[in-house]
Amino acid sequence: MDAAQKLFDEMPHKDELSWTTIITGYIRNDDLHGASQVFDGMNNEKQVVAWNAMISGYMHKGFVSESLEMSKKMNLLGIKFDAFTYTSILSACANAKLFLHGKQIHAYMIRTVINPSHHFLYSVNNALITLYWKCGKTDDARKIFDRMPIRDLISWNNILSAYVDVGRIEEARLVFTKMPEKNHVTWSVMISGFAQNGSGEEGLKLFNQMKSTECQPCDYSLAGAIKSCAAIASLNHGRQLHAQLIQSGFESSLSASNSLITMYARCGVLQDSQSVFLTMPCLDSVSWNAMIAAFGQHGHGAQAIELFEEMLKEDIVPDRITFLTILSACSHSGLIDQGQRYFNSMKDSYGITPGEDHYGRLIDLLCRAGKFTEAKNVIEKLPFYPGAPVWEALLGGCRIHGNMELGVEAAERLFELIPDHDGTYILLSNMYSNSGKWNDAAQVRNLMRSRGVKKEPACSWIEVDNMVHVFLVDDTKHPEVQKVYEYLEELVSKMRKLGYVPDTKFVLHDMENEQKEYALSTHSEKLAVAFGLLKLPSGAMIRVFKNLRICGDCHNAFEFMSQVVERDIVVRDGKRFHHFRNGKCSCGNYW
Repeated sequence: MDAAQKLFDEMPHKDELSWTTIITGYIRNDDLHGASQVFDGMNNEKQVVAWNAMISGYMHKGFVSESLEMSKKMNLLGIKFDAFTYTSILSACANAKLFLHGKQIHAYMIRTVINPSHHFLYSVNNALITLYWKCGKTDDARKIFDRMPIRDLISWNNILSAYVDVGRIEEARLVFTKMPEKNHVTWSVMISGFAQNGSGEEGLKLFNQMKSTECQPCDYSLAGAIKSCAAIASLNHGRQLHAQLIQSGFESSLSASNSLITMYARCGVLQDSQSVFLTMPCLDSVSWNAMIAAFGQHGHGAQAIELFEEMLKEDIVPDRITFLTILSACSHSGLIDQGQRYFNSMKDSYGITPGEDHYGRLIDLLCRAGKFTEAKNVIEKLPFYPGAPVWEALLGGCRIHGNMELGVEAAERLFELIPDHDGTYILLSNMYSNSGKWNDAAQVRNLMRSRGVKKEPACSWIEVDNMVHVFLVDDTKHPEVQKVYEYLEELVSKMRKLGYVPDTKFVLHDMENEQKEYALSTHSEKLAVAFGLLKLPSGAMIRVFKNLRICGDCHNAFEFMSQVVERDIVVRDGKRFHHFRNGKCSCGNYW
């Protein structure tokens, strides 16, 4: 830039292109101050291109208010906005979620722009679609898309992203099938969309379909496929994609590496997550958040805190996601004081206003530790009406500690807010059953049936020889389930000699004790673990995944089982990981 500035100063005559080029040079070299000085030094030469360069420069560096202030000055001086001006301003509003300001710009454009060119329509309408969907107005974004007389690939990709972003995956699928052409962005958005919405298998199928086209995978599509593996906990597929990533020369890709951290963590291989994190050439806040979340999910709260503090030392500013991950890590490890301190620092130190999700994590932290008085005080002082996340956290804590009175209150609030959610009925019914209140438990189940609410069936799965084997409670459909029951009976006999006694309080129906013990032996997670022990090589780690919370008796049984078979057993339930080794669990029975 020094040489460029020297040459610029020596020019006897400077035109609009000269001024704009030197301004752009400073902006591209991250020197907004230098660009501003050159811009201020211009007199009558200030034309729309120079203004656009400054507006775009501020916008790309995240200085949204400065970008919008420049556009106001430009308007006051009577300099007419062109397509690039509108696109930059609308992009700034989209990135800062300034919906009303963006809508005003849209209205001003409608009033003042006459006979826009095709280029104008393409770029500005695409920016408008982005503004509306990033501000949560997906249907308005679709209206703009439908009214466009001509659409380019960016238009299609933007509306596809809009639907994916809000989880409207079926509408996204329809847009995808109608697209006249597709590029890397199209495939990547759709693959990631399936992964984010729990359809990992469809994401992988689409990735394989992409490979059969002329559009070969890039690092973003690979990242989406890796997210799909994380969604279905397919470690073998994930490892294959990691190898493909390296072979393709994308191993330094930030987005793909971040996906690998999450994939390995969600597949139960925390050490591989750490290995990816430690060997990444550069890290962003997503990398740190992913690794902190990984430690938290695996019950390593102290390591999560250590990494969070290291992140601060690296001058990485935590965002709202960072605080969600660290609060969860503290909650799962019973780190009450640290969690409360981090929650308070959000507003005091970083100017981040806690959302309902943050308050939900704080209440979960307090309730897991049995601090219901403090939790109630937090709820009473909330700056908004408490929603479902708050009451769900309270109900979960009440279930752990058997706080019947407060649990009923939380459940009643949830019945009002989300009457179709099965989890509330199940938790309340289980609380009554654990207390021996069978009639009350039956009434809750009857209420559930009368409202047409169906319970999500508990299932567990394990990957063996590149095939996923799924087990349901009291399973009779798996071709080898009889061998599994026989082997499980042998294991339980050995476990009893070490002191294992089936905990029948986790049977949620009133029946004879012998029947209760049999019911416990048919739980899906026990069947999946026993199948893994039968089929996997001696010494291999057993990794089982479950859609719902692990049963208390199963948790106790796996501690004994890990002693009997002298193997590591890892179970991921709906909330976290449990690593069983030599008769102990990594959660320290704090779950």
